[in-house]
Amino acid sequence: MDVTPVTSTSTSTTAAASAAAAATAATAAPKSGLTSDFETFLKMLTAQLQNQDPLNPIESSDFAVQLATFSGVEQQVRTNDLLATLSARIGESGLNELAGWVGMEARAAAPAYFFGEPVAIWPNPDSTADTATVVVKNAFGNEVGRYDIDVSADPVSWSGLDASGAELPEGLYTFHVESQKAGTLLNTRQAEVYSLITEARMVSGEPTLVLLGDTTIKASAVASLRNQPQ
Repeated sequence: MDVTPVTSTSTSTTAAASAAAAATAATAAPKSGLTSDFETFLKMLTAQLQNQDPLNPIESSDFAVQLATFSGVEQQVRTNDLLATLSARIGESGLNELAGWVGMEARAAAPAYFFGEPVAIWPNPDSTADTATVVVKNAFGNEVGRYDIDVSADPVSWSGLDASGAELPEGLYTFHVESQKAGTLLNTRQAEVYSLITEARMVSGEPTLVLLGDTTIKASAVASLRNQPQ
C-alpha cells in the first residue's frame, strides 16, 4: 500500500431652463467620481440662480427638488469617502494579522509540494460511502496514482510512489477523494494537506495566502495552522 493511516433627477426662462438641464446632465453624466459630480452640480446650480428671469423666477418646489438633489450628492460623496477609508483600514489590519502566518503551515484543500518525503492527507470521504479512493494528479493534471483507503476522516500518508512503485519527481501534486457506494460514485472532493505559507497579500480586497509552489488560496479556506515541523 502506498497510502497508509497516520495520526494526528425646472421650469423657468430659456436661460434658467438651460442651466437646470445642464445641472441635471452634470449629475447624471458619468464622471471620474462622485466628488467631480458634486462640484459640477454646485456650479450649475449657482449659474442657474444668477441667470434666472427676475419676473419669472424658478418655482420654489423645483428649487427645493434641486437642493434635495444637491444634498443627496453631497452625502453620497461623504459616504464613499468614509467607506474607502474604512476598507483601507480593514485591509491593513487583515494583512498585519496574516503576516504572522508566513512561515507556518496551513491545512487546506490545495496542492502539496512533494519533496521526496511522505505527504499527510486528510481525505474526509462521504460518511455514507462504503469505499473510498485517493486519486493523485501531478501539476499537469495527469493522474499518477490511485489508492483505496478506509472510509474515515483520519489522515493517511502518501509515499510519493506511482502505480509501478517508482518514486515520482518533486513538484506539486493534488489529491482528490472519490466516495462510492455499491459501486456508484457519490462525489469527488479535494483532500486537505499542509503547505508552507510563503506570502500574505490582498487580492480584490480578499486576504490571500501564497503557498509553497506559488499556489494561492483565500485565508478563509484554511482549516488549521501549525508551526513548521523541525
